[in-house]
Amino acid sequence: MTHFRAAVCAALCFFSVASAGIAQDVTLSSPDGAIEVTGNLLGFDGEFYRVDTQFGELTVDGSGVKCDGPGCPSLSDYVAEIIFSGSSTMSEVLLPALLEGFALRNGYQATRTQVDERQFEYGLLRDGQEAARFIFYVSNTDEGFADLLSDQADIVMALREIRQAEHLLARQAGLGDLTLSQRGRVLALDAMVPIVSASNPVARISLTQLAQVYAGEITNWSELGGPDAPITAHLPVSGSGLAQALEDKLLTPAGLKLSPNVRRHDRGSILVKTVSTDPFALGIASFAEVGNSRMLTLTGPCGFSLSAGRRTIKTEDYPLTAPMFLYLPPHRLPRVARDFLTYVRGPAAQIVIRRAGFVDQAVERTPIAIQGERLSNAIKVAGEDTTLDELQRMITTLDGLQRLTLSFRFEAGSSRPDAQSRNNIDLLAREIEAGVYDGTRLVFVGFSDGEGPAEGNRAIALKRAESVRQAVETAAETANLDRITIETEAFGEALPIACDDSEWGRQANRRVEVWVR
Repeated sequence: MTHFRAAVCAALCFFSVASAGIAQDVTLSSPDGAIEVTGNLLGFDGEFYRVDTQFGELTVDGSGVKCDGPGCPSLSDYVAEIIFSGSSTMSEVLLPALLEGFALRNGYQATRTQVDERQFEYGLLRDGQEAARFIFYVSNTDEGFADLLSDQADIVMALREIRQAEHLLARQAGLGDLTLSQRGRVLALDAMVPIVSASNPVARISLTQLAQVYAGEITNWSELGGPDAPITAHLPVSGSGLAQALEDKLLTPAGLKLSPNVRRHDRGSILVKTVSTDPFALGIASFAEVGNSRMLTLTGPCGFSLSAGRRTIKTEDYPLTAPMFLYLPPHRLPRVARDFLTYVRGPAAQIVIRRAGFVDQAVERTPIAIQGERLSNAIKVAGEDTTLDELQRMITTLDGLQRLTLSFRFEAGSSRPDAQSRNNIDLLAREIEAGVYDGTRLVFVGFSDGEGPAEGNRAIALKRAESVRQAVETAAETANLDRITIETEAFGEALPIACDDSEWGRQANRRVEVWVR
């Protein structure tokens, strides 16, 4: 049996000859002509045909078939096309920088063509011959998902996690589970930061106050310790992942709805420029696009203060961290696209991401000696349930260890890790497989919120630490775990990073960290 015959039989089990009575645009046949598949050509990646037949969608190895019909691609001058759609923040700077880095590293010449205001293309040439074309539709996260669902795009650029309604629509459209880590990948990290003009005297704002401003409940700067002047609130356009992430992470948990008086902007750069020139404006912007505006420090009623920075975003200690996602289709992408997706996970790409102004995912180590703010916050909120003995036990256990810039949190009301944590599990597993931690001691440390008895919280935190450890060990399939000492520990509510006065704060405190020696 030929390779083609095996592929078809594996897919259909019973299939022998497609009905010739159905008018379709391609016919794939085995060399001896004994087997034919007729259908609509959905795609060709230079190696495999993807065909919609009366028996469903088939993927067929092109090396063992002959293609007849008007839809057949040219094999001699094939140019791979990969279509990206979605976030303007990702497409304006980050993806072009990564593509140019990929081209330089792999011997391609990259040429950019601006088609119109919302579309541009990158051609990758080698020896004067175009090998691939990366097409970008610049819009927002909503439109990116819509294009993927309608088969108008291969990859979604998203500034938020896929929503439940989109997830269900994707399943109904035959796209499978887009919440899996290999389908929804974190490309880089960003954060939602409150910004004001440099001339605005206000320096701090709490998460509760920020939510109330965007819900229209706080309307004057005097309520925030500023001048007696009306607040003009600004956000990206409604379909933007950044604006939607603000609603999902800040407003919805507080039971608030966005005010209709908020001013919207198509581009983040326009929003920042507007806010930076208006002393009474307040905006939510990308950490990478602050420009001449000034970021406000986030505070809480328990006395915590947190500023957005590369390390606090990477560890998710900053409360409004926003991962930047690439969502992928279920079908095979062309080889050059697969090579690009491998490149963006590697160390060379992390350098490009940093230079582009975003936060990379390269794992770093932070000694306990430079975590004074976290320890100070722990002492501030220590009470009857967090005794001096427990704080001393924590410091003694962690002394001499370094914290990895990977945190693991869980979906609300669930023991399942959230999207960024699923990505972090894969990231840590790959490093363990590569031998990065051979000869070291890894400690998975669980923390909880302050709701309920301290002893129960410590037990729950330990259970979470053990579940993350197990997930990492399972994902590190090729690793020799005998070369690493892996432990679990828990300190419950002893080291909060947010105030427990809100659901978001409690969820942020329920986390697992990894410490190494």
